[in-house]
Amino acid sequence: MKKIIPIMAALLAPLALLAQEKKEPYESGFDLPGSRAEVYKTIGDVKLKIYIYEPKGHKAGAKRPAIVFFYGGSWRGGTPRQFLEHCRYLASKGMVAMTADYRVSSRQGTKPVHCVRDGKSAVRWIRQNADRLGIDPDRVAAGGGSAGGHVAACTGTLPKHNELGEDAKVSSVPDAMVLYNPVISTALADGVVPYGGDTNETLMKRLGLKNPATLSPYHNIRKGLPPTLVLHGKADTTVPYSTAEAYVKQATKTGLRAELAGYEGMPHGFFNFGGRDNKMFLATVTRTHEFLGSLGYVKGRPAVEKHLKRLAKRN
Repeated sequence: MKKIIPIMAALLAPLALLAQEKKEPYESGFDLPGSRAEVYKTIGDVKLKIYIYEPKGHKAGAKRPAIVFFYGGSWRGGTPRQFLEHCRYLASKGMVAMTADYRVSSRQGTKPVHCVRDGKSAVRWIRQNADRLGIDPDRVAAGGGSAGGHVAACTGTLPKHNELGEDAKVSSVPDAMVLYNPVISTALADGVVPYGGDTNETLMKRLGLKNPATLSPYHNIRKGLPPTLVLHGKADTTVPYSTAEAYVKQATKTGLRAELAGYEGMPHGFFNFGGRDNKMFLATVTRTHEFLGSLGYVKGRPAVEKHLKRLAKRN
């Protein structure tokens, strides 16, 4: 019985993760209100877009701080819409905020390793186009939720899995990370539950890699990684809170700046806009503002509640 339970958990975890993400129709003509879309990567006939939200009066050469978000969906689905309101809020506070598409199994038949490559490509594209986009290339943050949190975490921690043919002289490593209930471990380790499998063979098949540890942020903690904020529900049964605790503990022990914001009774996906009267959206975006403010990316006090009130009036 003890062997059956971990196996069943491994089979059900991806379905649970996908089911808790908001389903949205996604077509080639997909667009997001108020954004300006550009193609940041082309692979065969696949064109990956990044949706850009800019502060009022923003111009090229402005050297503003930036952030790019990656949506959740078990590396199988999801859309950039998940972080639309995060982008709108941060743009209102002076950042160039973006939400990026990336390849997923339901649309392109890919594995998590390809998702990570796309995430790294997005960060690199932002830096390559920093002057035109009005962005400071030394103040580029990456964020994401769930599987998208894994993608964001991988851009900041993994030395491998860059897309072949891209200019390696331009860094794909962000200067800060904001991770919402991220998949933070995808390989076996003492005291840490790997997402998606309980054997090395299961993990290899799921991730599309011979060595799952090369795609696991927890296994790649080392000195010099960017400052990180992890926001996680303590009642999360899809990605256990203990994995976030383990990551932050090890990162802090290594001498990194890593902060964990835990939320009592909150399940997976608790941070999304539109849930629980936006109480948790308010709490988590406020905490995100405080973290980014400590890095000099935003100024002033958080004003998420005012942002929500403006949205309510608009609707």
